[in-house]
Amino acid sequence: MNIHLSEIEPKEIMPGYHGKLVHGETMTLAFWDVKEGAAVPEHFHVNEQIMHVLEGTFEFTVAGVTRVYLPGELVIIPSNTPHSGKALTACKLMDVFSPVREAYK
Repeated sequence: MNIHLSEIEPKEIMPGYHGKLVHGETMTLAFWDVKEGAAVPEHFHVNEQIMHVLEGTFEFTVAGVTRVYLPGELVIIPSNTPHSGKALTACKLMDVFSPVREAYK
């Protein structure tokens, strides 16, 4: 299957987070446009997650440790690990989730 990112309709998953989501058999890929100040409250999920900051500045807390991430930086969030985040500027992020993030379908 071939997909062009421009063909994917964005979904607002939470206030300020608009994602273009691609679901395979075992993983989900998400491209996010995030508004400045938009926050994700602390949560956890069974999915392992890798977040890549493409543009902007994003503050991310994983297992109680807070760090500011800049373009080109990645963070790996193990399964069932509490995490939260906030866009300090408008951001473009890419997330990979495994297994598939069913809540985003």
